[in-house]
Amino acid sequence: MALSEQFLEEDLHPIDIVEHLAEHHDWDFDRIGDDQIAMAVEGQWRTYSITLAWSNYDETLRMVCSFEMEPPSEREPELYELLNKMNDQCWAGAFTYWANQKLMVYRYGLVLTGGQSASPEQIDTMITAAVLSAERYYPAIQLVTWGNRDPENAMQVAIAEAYGRA
Repeated sequence: MALSEQFLEEDLHPIDIVEHLAEHHDWDFDRIGDDQIAMAVEGQWRTYSITLAWSNYDETLRMVCSFEMEPPSEREPELYELLNKMNDQCWAGAFTYWANQKLMVYRYGLVLTGGQSASPEQIDTMITAAVLSAERYYPAIQLVTWGNRDPENAMQVAIAEAYGRA
């Protein structure tokens, strides 16, 4: 059964849909308010903090997927160069580093102007894409910040496709 089949008769708030998805995937979550939800999604490398917020003002569902990171300050220029390379390959969202909060962040906004509504599949894809992107680039980030590798070299790890199964 498709995720949206259970919602066909209902016109749900986007955050209500996210809450149902979190329950469906058995993710830990906290409904912060009517228009915001925070959850923890387990990945291979990290547990990612994901927050989704609905803005009535501009009819946008905003998502922030983050994890803590404290790179050595002398490696920050290389980190920012790596972020540019990563973002060149991300079509649906973008990475940034919030130095004051010491967070690596993947952001995405789903614009739903004109009374449009998001489907559960769209929201699930948004969250999945964030986690997959963070998982894909996490090793490259580690190589640049802690392994003293140059961004070009570290990106080869993220670009490499794994075949088969160990």
